[in-house]
Amino acid sequence: MSIVTALSYDDVLLVPKYSDIRSRKEVSLKSNLDKHRELELPIISSPMDTVTEANMANVIQSMGGLGVIHRYNTIEEQADLIRRVKHEHKAAAIGISGDYLARASALVDVGVTILCLDVAHGHHILMKEAIKKIKLLYGDSIHIMAGNVATKSGFEDLARWGADSIRCNIGSGSICSTRIQTGHGLPGFQTILDCLSAEIDRDVKIIADGGLRNSGDIVKALAAGADFVMVGSLLSGTKETPGDIIYNDRSAGAPEKRKVYRGMASKEAQHDWRGHHSSNEGITTFVPYRGDVGPIIRDLENGIRSGLSYSGARSILELQMKSEFIVQTPSGQAESRTHILMRE
Repeated sequence: MSIVTALSYDDVLLVPKYSDIRSRKEVSLKSNLDKHRELELPIISSPMDTVTEANMANVIQSMGGLGVIHRYNTIEEQADLIRRVKHEHKAAAIGISGDYLARASALVDVGVTILCLDVAHGHHILMKEAIKKIKLLYGDSIHIMAGNVATKSGFEDLARWGADSIRCNIGSGSICSTRIQTGHGLPGFQTILDCLSAEIDRDVKIIADGGLRNSGDIVKALAAGADFVMVGSLLSGTKETPGDIIYNDRSAGAPEKRKVYRGMASKEAQHDWRGHHSSNEGITTFVPYRGDVGPIIRDLENGIRSGLSYSGARSILELQMKSEFIVQTPSGQAESRTHILMRE
């Protein structure tokens, strides 16, 4: 058995390059999801029941990104959420077993053009069967976003089966415990490198999904080869996320306002949407209430634009062509963080 080294986002840095960009307004963050769909901002909100319903989808899409409505409800409830989405691209998640074809049909009937086949382990025979059935029903009129996978072979298989974009990563989400519970996964940065090396005969987009904690990680993911990023925790706790604001006693030391953020494989989430749990690969937690999501998305956009300018790149494609990574030592990682508070 040979064991290879796999890199996370913290393990690498981009080398700054000469730039003739006079203003970050010169930087374009456009990325094509397919021949018919282009996003102005390469950020997609995760189909989690504490992240994306109609309010989140409307805001992020008004800012150029995409919101994927979660599937952890009844078919009619999900269809009602889609009816409230106001902008051009309507995206929603489905599973790959049970009522998924009926759910897909109801969603397409109310205007969905992007179906996200949303499972934790997408390199699976049920995924193969689901993609082929949906392609047979809808052809190229529906964009199939599939996943998750973590390997070159997983990416190649889903692409060959008919996926148009693929969510790449297993186990690095902030509330995901898959690696602890199952011992399986791959660091997020390494996943993008491996999926980029896939040998396929058509244009299938890479979506970096999980483990992205700031705009710097997003820039690294895009530079490594991702076309888009999918985020959950970066948007959590905002006004537009589902769920009530929870008020706390300030004297207890907790933030005054909080909201629930949970993994969809957590016990609590599974019990809520199907009445039982079969595994425990996520956690439920409370996060501070953060107000409107718009300024948070804008801050991420500004950070990404800055990242491209440090490489002298005016587009994501140019960033990928110009990017040069170095591996940093643990001392370099410590130096990379704001560290004044560590001083004695």
